[in-house]
Amino acid sequence: MRTVIENAAIATVDGGEEAGTEYASGHVVVNDNVIEAVGAGTAPGDADRRVDASGCLVTPGFVNTHHHLYQWATRGYAQQATLFEWLTELYPVWAGIDEEITHAAAVAGLARLARTGCTTAADHHYVIPRDGGDVFGATIEAASQVGVRLHGIRGSMDRGESHGGLPPDDIVETLDGALDGTAEAIDRYHDPSPEARIRIAVGPCSPFSVSLDLMRESAKLARDKGVRLHTHLAETLDEERQCLEEHGCTPAELADRLGWLGEDVWFAHGIHLSDDAVKRLGETGTGVAHCPTSNSRLGAGIARVQDLVHAGSPVGLGADGAASNEDGGLGVELRQAVYLARQKKGPHSATARDGLWLATRGGARCLGRENEIGSLEVGKQADLAVWRLDTIAHAGIADPVAALVFGVLPPLKLLLVGGKPIVEDDEIHTVDEPAAGAALREASRRLRP
Repeated sequence: MRTVIENAAIATVDGGEEAGTEYASGHVVVNDNVIEAVGAGTAPGDADRRVDASGCLVTPGFVNTHHHLYQWATRGYAQQATLFEWLTELYPVWAGIDEEITHAAAVAGLARLARTGCTTAADHHYVIPRDGGDVFGATIEAASQVGVRLHGIRGSMDRGESHGGLPPDDIVETLDGALDGTAEAIDRYHDPSPEARIRIAVGPCSPFSVSLDLMRESAKLARDKGVRLHTHLAETLDEERQCLEEHGCTPAELADRLGWLGEDVWFAHGIHLSDDAVKRLGETGTGVAHCPTSNSRLGAGIARVQDLVHAGSPVGLGADGAASNEDGGLGVELRQAVYLARQKKGPHSATARDGLWLATRGGARCLGRENEIGSLEVGKQADLAVWRLDTIAHAGIADPVAALVFGVLPPLKLLLVGGKPIVEDDEIHTVDEPAAGAALREASRRLRP
């Protein structure tokens, strides 16, 4: 199948941390699942499908580096809470999730992400109720149904309330149970191939909900299996105070002691980092998933994104769970990231193209897939978004990237994942949206206290 998209503005994001090559009017040629050509003007040769994208902007598909899909069933809770207050209210609710609820939440959440230009999502699932069935497998099935790429992070918690942790004891696992469940997920689902739709990562939840033994053994397991590592880190000052009291060091220092820094690791949030920690993450190539909307909702702080990028740390964007970001899409995060960076360092500190880079190539680097996705380059996977900028919402904005990042999120003319259409003319074709909405409403009703 040879698809030609032409007559569009194109932002390739092919230049590392720079803006990358752009064309005012150009083409992208997709041959089966890979990009065959990108350039100015019309595309040469025949095509099985030719898309006239006049008035549109073509970008790489967005990469969501941190999410909790099951939380789609618990939006609107704990609206004025800090992170620890929010978790304390929601953990008992999440104890009621099962396969059916998780599947409904994941289908709705992934459909929403696709509708906002996301072609790859990293989902961190760490709540494993004892009688909930195969909740992790339910998320994998949902991704296959929606058609986006999924990095399924098999999370775990083994430190309940009786051992000084935040989660109730009935939703934590034993050390061996967590490790066995994680190993099983890797063996069952992980695909290391360049075109992989499903990959698995190892993800103990956070320093305040897991034991040090689980952190150490999880790192060993991941490296034995050749997969990546992910956890929450340095999200709030409460977390830092607890870590200092219990271990005499900051969360970043604890991660370093436990072998949790390296090019195979990315952290969620990474807000409260010292200069030394930023430098250390950069030196080791450790990534950070920046979640600007969730951080703002919880009042957690503003991550030092520019400092991390300049230090050499891969930084991508994360929507985070819909219980702390009810929008649930990735498109708004580009603008939020740029605006928060300017709040921290002034208007010259971040550009619209910085936001696009974080959402695409930066996210691909976080997930270890920069050679496969994240930019429009020959030989890469054909994950791309065609955004309509010909509506009244964007009329008169001469810079198409600024229109995308600073304006209201445009409708999608086309979203391809591995060359396959997922969204066309702003409608998702892989999911019955009314049915998905009804299933989500029922899942939310079942969980409501």
